[in-house]
Amino acid sequence: MEKISMSHEDYLEAIIMLGGTEEVSVRSVDVAKQLDVSKASVNKAIGLLKERGLVEQPYYGDITLTSAGVEYGEAIYKRHRYLTAFLTKALGIDPEIAEDEACRMEHAISDDSFEKWVAYIEGLGLVSD
Repeated sequence: MEKISMSHEDYLEAIIMLGGTEEVSVRSVDVAKQLDVSKASVNKAIGLLKERGLVEQPYYGDITLTSAGVEYGEAIYKRHRYLTAFLTKALGIDPEIAEDEACRMEHAISDDSFEKWVAYIEGLGLVSD
């Protein structure tokens, strides 16, 4: 799938973190709170994600992910979890700093590099899926 902006990846990740799936919807207000943005920002982002076929939302209704949205969102969330675990457990970085840095790093690493890094991290026993 074609990459989307870091900001839009954050919206997909937030929906996943809130428990959103193809069957379980989340409210725009909860996404706004999760990301500390306005509801208008959520509505604008969701509109673009709808155009990309990653989310579904009836007019002003709750948000559900498409199968592609679930796959993309879970991949971003996995990157976040693994990076956070590595930064805190292997490097001893303060959890709050690690969260912030993992959020920035998850968007920059290529899929190929990330998969190789995951194999290395799992080999150290720091995290597992």
